[in-house]
Amino acid sequence: MDDAEFTQWAAGCQRQLLGTAYLISGDLQRAEDLVQEALTKVALRWHRLRHTNPDAYVRTILVHDNISWWRRHRRESVVGSVRESGVRPADTETSLVVRSSLARLTEKQRAVVVLRHFEDRSERETAEILGVSVGTVKSQNSAALARLREGAPELLDLIGRT
Repeated sequence: MDDAEFTQWAAGCQRQLLGTAYLISGDLQRAEDLVQEALTKVALRWHRLRHTNPDAYVRTILVHDNISWWRRHRRESVVGSVRESGVRPADTETSLVVRSSLARLTEKQRAVVVLRHFEDRSERETAEILGVSVGTVKSQNSAALARLREGAPELLDLIGRT
């Protein structure tokens, strides 16, 4: 394994992965654990992944590991509140809107919204990362946007959806 190459790749994407994991999980500690576990899994397979698409692979791991966590903890229902982190984004009002709005979604809907609208992934990329069909991505996205229209229209304004 080329340790320097992996270290450089991981350092370059770790912050964005943490943001994605936090938005998907709603919990900073779990997000940190998800990122650490995902990077460990990528490191073990780096010799195969470095010439393919390690970014997509690591996001797939994040989403699947988070889904496995909430299945184990029977948390498929809407998450009640997102714990406050010690990190203060530049725009705290926007951050509060995002966190409270995403907390209204199921885990599956949250994963689709984060990948589609915050990471600007295509429906196909989102489907590949989540291991589902494009139709499932479309239906989960539609259901999530409908839920946000009713309960969190301020987030739709932020992501440019109506």
